[in-house]
Amino acid sequence: MLELFNHQFIQYAFIAGTLISIICAIVGYFVVLRSQAFAAESLSCVGFTGATGAAVFGLSSLVGTFFFTISVALGFGVFGKRIRDRDIEVGMVLSFALGLGVLFLKLYTSNATEAVGILFGSILSVTTNDLYLSLFTEAVAFIVLVIIFRPLLFASIDPEVAEARGVPITLLGIIFMVLVGITIAEAILVVGVLLVFALLIAPAATAQHMSNRPVTGIIISVVLGLLFTWGGMLLGLFFHVPVSFFIASLAALAYLVTVPLHHFITPHFYNPQPHQDNEI
Repeated sequence: MLELFNHQFIQYAFIAGTLISIICAIVGYFVVLRSQAFAAESLSCVGFTGATGAAVFGLSSLVGTFFFTISVALGFGVFGKRIRDRDIEVGMVLSFALGLGVLFLKLYTSNATEAVGILFGSILSVTTNDLYLSLFTEAVAFIVLVIIFRPLLFASIDPEVAEARGVPITLLGIIFMVLVGITIAEAILVVGVLLVFALLIAPAATAQHMSNRPVTGIIISVVLGLLFTWGGMLLGLFFHVPVSFFIASLAALAYLVTVPLHHFITPHFYNPQPHQDNEI
């Protein structure tokens, strides 16, 4: 096992997995806090549609993924805080994206391997360009998150009070959804459509079962995301089983194990306690 780390593709896989796990855990915490998990799942399906659609027209799957995902994310962002109550509209986008993706997949039959890679990812085949792109996009996303962290947290916990105090709710919603779109688009190219949800939602949801303090929850989310990714890759290499299976399994198991903690930890983010106000 130790000798495997001498191979460049293994090193690249762990570096890419680490970068994606960190940004997905941080962004995912706000996704769960803002009750936008369904919207995030829709964006991952839109990314699949964009990738396969670009392939049909002879374009790079990277271009298609980013264009479709960010475009729809902008649309979701316009809904702002109301997106929590727009399950029907989001569901319509999801169903249309899936239908269009199936059509593109049917037309795109010249390279079935790449189509499977879009769905399930190929973290062990990360290239140098993929690594640089991941580093750049995630650095940009992290910087923007640092800038908007306090107002975004305030707007996520109590949007009505935040709006009354002059916080630009709509603008924050648009910026955040674009960040979600960028995060998902980049993650799709490495871990695939089906695994994005596990890294984006599971660590954050599990962390919120373990702590109701935002900063502490984000730290726990990042640690869990790294453990799921590293553990999944090590188990995949040892048992010669797809890495995505182990990452998704570890994420689901951790969430189920921490569900009972939810009853012992005050989970009311929309009625923050004094210590939460101090963190904001």
